[in-house]
Amino acid sequence: MTARRILVTSALPYANGHIHLGHLVEYIQTDIWVRFQKLRSHRCVYICADDTHGTAIMIRARQEGRPETELIADMREAHLRDFTAFDIAFDNYGSTNSESMRKFCHEIWAALRNKGLIAERDVTQLYDPEAQTFLADRFVKGTCPNPDCHAADQYGDNCEVCGRTYSPTELINPKSTLTGATPEVRTARHLFVQIEQLHQFLNDWTQCGEHLQDEVANYLKGHFLSEPLRDWDVSRPAPYFGFEIPDSPGNYWYVWFDAPIGYIGSTADWCEKHGEDVTTWWKPHLAAGCSQPAGNAPGCEQPGAQCEIHHFIGKDITYFHTLFWPAMLHAAEFNLPHKVHIHGFLTVDGEKMSKRRGTFVMASTYAKHLDAAYLRYYYASKLGSRLDDLDLNLEEFIAKVNSDLVGKVVNLASRTAKFAQGSGLSASYPDDDGLFAQAAAAADVIATHYENCDFAAAMREIMVLADRANRYVEDHAPWTLKKDPAKAGELQDVCTVSLNLFRQIVVYLSPVLPRLAEQVGQLLNCPIQHWNDAQTPLIGTAVAPFTHLMKRVELAQVQAMTEESKQDAAPVAEVATDSAAYLEKEPLTAENCTIDDFVKVDLRVARVLECEEVPESNKLLRMTLSLGGDQKRNVFAGIKGVYKPEDLVGRLVIMCANLAPRKMKFGLSEGMVLAAGAGGQEIFVLSADSGAQPGMRVH
Repeated sequence: MTARRILVTSALPYANGHIHLGHLVEYIQTDIWVRFQKLRSHRCVYICADDTHGTAIMIRARQEGRPETELIADMREAHLRDFTAFDIAFDNYGSTNSESMRKFCHEIWAALRNKGLIAERDVTQLYDPEAQTFLADRFVKGTCPNPDCHAADQYGDNCEVCGRTYSPTELINPKSTLTGATPEVRTARHLFVQIEQLHQFLNDWTQCGEHLQDEVANYLKGHFLSEPLRDWDVSRPAPYFGFEIPDSPGNYWYVWFDAPIGYIGSTADWCEKHGEDVTTWWKPHLAAGCSQPAGNAPGCEQPGAQCEIHHFIGKDITYFHTLFWPAMLHAAEFNLPHKVHIHGFLTVDGEKMSKRRGTFVMASTYAKHLDAAYLRYYYASKLGSRLDDLDLNLEEFIAKVNSDLVGKVVNLASRTAKFAQGSGLSASYPDDDGLFAQAAAAADVIATHYENCDFAAAMREIMVLADRANRYVEDHAPWTLKKDPAKAGELQDVCTVSLNLFRQIVVYLSPVLPRLAEQVGQLLNCPIQHWNDAQTPLIGTAVAPFTHLMKRVELAQVQAMTEESKQDAAPVAEVATDSAAYLEKEPLTAENCTIDDFVKVDLRVARVLECEEVPESNKLLRMTLSLGGDQKRNVFAGIKGVYKPEDLVGRLVIMCANLAPRKMKFGLSEGMVLAAGAGGQEIFVLSADSGAQPGMRVH
């Protein structure tokens, strides 16, 4: 495998607000991808910075009575604190308000001027006479100008009631949201970049099939590239917090011009710390080992480009990063992005994040109540390679973390490591019926999923390995072997296999769960450092005293987080989560049902993959059932004390697969296992014939 030089960026967070769970989708996604590349021994540098310029920063600093530089310094510290809490590790985190940034703004601007891409013309805008500033669309509200609507309290660019778009100057009775003053109409000189001159280049670059997801390329072709590209307004008149344009005194580069140049400026800061030349990363014709310049080669062709640049962004800033930014780089003869990875938005419980419902959660609030590893894994399990929105379903969040991370992965170590503390691992690797070799062979498939940002597929593959490893532990029952001193050697071998399968799984999960990987390195006295660590089993090493690796998520923790996040919320009725409401209620008087009612019930064969007692309940067992393939269900069954959990693992049972999921205080139950009997100790779980397969319909 040839080592690659990779420069990775996430969109720059704006210095006017704190990080929330929606932002974290992108930064966690990027961090996972970067950690994967480093684990594969590629040279990968992760660059980011605070986006600090603009009217909003200027106004907020005025309101707080302090300089903008002090405000952005405080916000930078808060952002880094939040990112660190979620194990997001930048190689450099800079600021767009830096001298390195100013230098590259000047260089790129000069190139645009020299290529004849800059135009100037007067623009009419609304002006706040009290704040003494021109008003961006979001700082103006008024009555919708649509005669069929006239909705009040609408922003300056579009009406949320009728959907019409318009200019702020068209609003009826406009008011500044900054001061409440009535804005004046004023005219000022603005500067524009005419990217239509680069239309053919942009068409070639976006449509070549290498740099963008297919749906993004098709979107650009249908919505923008099928007609002339509009000029991009890149200046704002004073007063404005930002860099003054050197050849246009009194005008400042608009935040959307200088923000992406922050990628280059932050790279330059990193290079200065490490004794490197920034041009070897951003100037393709100066890349290390390059024999010819890239010049202005269109489309995919960048001869000599030795550095891959990967941008991770949300779909709301697609236009800028896929048209305007490549146009700027191309005109200034900078390295073009190798790939722009675009993700969807975050919803919570199927809806937009809401302060009223407590689902607009700040990163700092989450970190008070829950382990960052939970969110990193949940996001990874949902993130694919497309632009689909990601839903954080809080019930599923609890169930998935508890089932996958605690019940499957950490469970492997918690059930075996304590038995190997005295003996350590076996001197030679025992026979495991090919389990380790099978998991080692999965490395390439899992790696391909990571590379393609299809983290959800990678997590599914890894959980299949965890299921196999847990079946091995169940079949060999080290807790039983421990009782017989004559079987000490067999116990050591079983623990050696189990802990190696566990470590192998954690290697594959380490981009997602770096803290767990570090803990496992300490437990087994061998740090996880390379992707290929999953190819060779550990033998003959000591096993450290086992410490708890990960706790279960409790519903109370999630509820406390959402309660703290609620703002201006009216009291709402609590949701009943008592198990009695579902599994332990008194029998009801039955009514006759028709055959039509009965055929609605979808009975399926399912295999019990895991089973454990629910400590808080006198009657419940928690079961993970397989319906074949990747279909798994978390189900609670009121048979505790009748069946031992270990006696049910591997058994084929009958379940009602289309029973509506039920929220309980112990988690989400996604079906019902069928049983018969008089009750008490006379409960008999219905089983399927050994020839049946999980997922088969029962008739």
